[in-house]
Amino acid sequence: MTKEILKYLKEQEYVSDLLLPQEIKNGLSTVYIGQKIFYFPELESTNIIAKVKASPRVEGINEGTIIIAERQSAGKGRLGRRWFSPLGGIWLSIILYPQLSPSYIPRITLMTAVAIVKAMERCAQIKAQIKWPNDILINEKKVGGILTEMSAELDMINWVVVGIGINVNVAHREFPEDIEEKMISLQEFLGKEIPRVRLAQILLEEFEKYYERLKRREFSSI
Repeated sequence: MTKEILKYLKEQEYVSDLLLPQEIKNGLSTVYIGQKIFYFPELESTNIIAKVKASPRVEGINEGTIIIAERQSAGKGRLGRRWFSPLGGIWLSIILYPQLSPSYIPRITLMTAVAIVKAMERCAQIKAQIKWPNDILINEKKVGGILTEMSAELDMINWVVVGIGINVNVAHREFPEDIEEKMISLQEFLGKEIPRVRLAQILLEEFEKYYERLKRREFSSI
């Protein structure tokens, strides 16, 4: 499978710093977030696959399972907007089964935003900003976004899928003309490539840290 992936990405002129499961898990210090990874060179949307695996709860799909792709052909943003997802970014979805009220869903989104900002600071010394409810900005331009989807009853959550998109090593010329003035990538901001595997690892570690606080209902600390 790895050889097939490498051949595919070589044809796309992109062969370095692949987000392969074994690379991400090597040195990953989480207990459960990202310990099971489904990897795809290309998907329509990681959230679509994550929702299929989460509902109904498939055997072996534990909390913290992630779906990750090198690129998405139909990534989604808030309110059904298209999220441009070329090669060079981080596009992943995390499956959660929180024992919380559905009223906590907005807090999960904000918690995720904090985890992304902290990960960027740890990995690349970038101080990004959060624009409520789900945008991550650098210099008032969008560098990342979050799409949280769930299945819930009146008083309980069945599952939550948190989709995360980050423009990491995406060249500005890759963005469509209608959005290019509103977008930025970490590579563009710093003038150098960012190690995507390391950023993904730090993101998962920060996510688990803040998610554990949220499950203990310690939202004020977040």
